[in-house]
Parts: sequence; structure tokens; C-alpha cells
Amino acid sequence: MPLIGTLKILLLRGLLAGLIAGLLAATVGYFVGEPKVDAAIAIEEAHSASEHTEHGAEAGSGHSHGDAKEPLVSRNGQRAGQFLALGLAGLAFGAIFASVAHFTRRYTMLAGPKFAIGLAIGGWAALVAVPFFKYPANPPAVGDPDTINQRTLLWLASVLLGLAAVAIGVFVYKRLAAQLDTVRLIAGVAAFVLVAGFGYILLPGVNEVSADFPATLLWQFRAASLAESTTLWVCLGLGFAALTEFATRTSTPVRGRVATSD
Repeated sequence: MPLIGTLKILLLRGLLAGLIAGLLAATVGYFVGEPKVDAAIAIEEAHSASEHTEHGAEAGSGHSHGDAKEPLVSRNGQRAGQFLALGLAGLAFGAIFASVAHFTRRYTMLAGPKFAIGLAIGGWAALVAVPFFKYPANPPAVGDPDTINQRTLLWLASVLLGLAAVAIGVFVYKRLAAQLDTVRLIAGVAAFVLVAGFGYILLPGVNEVSADFPATLLWQFRAASLAESTTLWVCLGLGFAALTEFATRTSTPVRGRVATSD
């Protein structure tokens, strides 16, 4: 079952699959991630209130918190806004996914839904897994605002590392075309792990988590962040594969049965 269709058709397919994937990822974030964000914000506000109280006591003045700045977007607005944000992100990823599928389908032995699922696995490994295990997401109460630019550049470097690791893994897999499929798969995965591991050694570590931050909440937040990103890529791959299979079957003419007479 080949991956048929022009670039325009594939883009429409990717946009639809990406929109659905983004909304489903936002649903996971709303029910799984948002409670962890609220807990982290409560810890941050408690620390901030404690610091203000100490400073007010040292100054000997009746300092009031009534002049504290309100956030530009309320928490309810942020919760609802993630559906818009991830919906748009899903559309963008869907367009990129479809474009990559269009230009690489001639260079692979996979076809149809299998190709779409394989491409989604590669995208998840490069853009989610490799960056996450080097620089996992942190809740709002963690991180120094002065280092945000540095941390952003390091995260981008880890994304490039993930893309390189996936590309080299695929290259090794294709170079061993004469070998058994299991041998090719093991070699490809080993090449991916070696490149990612070498990059992890070269990239500097970042640890800005304070010692008093609850470790359980930290890892729950990170697990929720990983679940949200994984949901987007799983649904994108499966959605694109399902739409591909549906389009292929509906475009295939049904052979009529030959009438026979007694």
C-alpha cells in the first residue's frame, strides 16, 4: 500500500491529523499536567510571600501585598489557552510531517501506514526523547530567569543532536540491506544510542532545581510533560496512517464479480 497523493493532499492529511493530535495532547495536559503546574505555582507563591514577609520585617514597616502585579493571563485563561496553542502546534507539526513524508517516501522500503508510523517514531525520538532525557522540562517554580537564553540554546542543540542521531540510525539501517532485519534494526538502534550518548557527554548539564523543591512533584511534572508530547506524536502518526489507509482504500476500484448462469 504505497503512500500516494500529491503534496497538497498530504499536507491536508497532515494538517487534519496534526490538529486532532494537538487537541488530544492538550486534553492530556489539562487533566494530567495542569494539577502539577498549580502545585508548583503554589510553592513559588509561598516562597515569594515568605521573602516579602522577611523583607517587611527587616524594614520595620507594614508592607502590604496589595501592590503585587497580577499575571497578564489568568490561570483559567492559561488552561484554556493550551488547547489553542497545542492545536496550532499540531497544525505546524502536521504540515512538517506531511512535507517530510512527501520528500522521503521514495527513499524507503516502507509504505502507507507503516511509513507514517515509522516517521512518527523517528520524529518523537529526535524532537522529544533525546532533548527530554538530557534537559527534562521543569515546573514554573524551577529555573533561573537569567539563564533562560542559555537553556534555550542548549535545548535547540539537543534537538539537532536528536535529528542527527535518528538520521545516522536510519543510514546504518539502510546500509545493511543485505543483512537480516533483526540485525539491521539492532545496528540502527545501536548507532542512534551511540550518537545520542556521545552528544550527551559533550553537552553541558543544567541543574537549577533547589534542594527544597519536592522531588515527587518534580518527576510527576516531567512525566506529565513527556506524556503530553508523546500523545501528540503518537496521535499524529496514527492519525496520518489511518487517513492514508482510508484514502488508499477509497481510491482503489472495487472489482465486480463475474456473473454466472446456470
